[in-house]
Amino acid sequence: QVQLVESGGGLVQAGGSLKLSCAASGRTFSIYTMGWFRQAPGKEREFVATISRGGGGTYYADSVKGRFTISRDNAKNTVYLQMNSLKPEDTAVYYCAARMGGTLSHSGPAYNYWGQGTQVTVSS
Repeated sequence: QVQLVESGGGLVQAGGSLKLSCAASGRTFSIYTMGWFRQAPGKEREFVATISRGGGGTYYADSVKGRFTISRDNAKNTVYLQMNSLKPEDTAVYYCAARMGGTLSHSGPAYNYWGQGTQVTVSS
């Protein structure tokens, strides 16, 4: 079992930056592949980024590639999402998730644990 708590969301103007954090507690953090997902009002949840257990592998959705960076600090039990060049269409609730499997996945059902989410609003 692992508990996930996101933070760092807020209101930012288009072109600005935010850095989200997700703190994990419970079992050893380094055994989990971690991911970020988002859900905008009226839309389905969508994949944003994922990072391997050791942090050496990452994968991004095309919509955020080159603008967002996922990273993790296993000593701090935390995964991050640095978001630059934000656009109004990035507005959503952002969720971090953990999965027991070692492979990267963009599929929500592949993840076993989810945080409560943090709101990101980008104004035009």
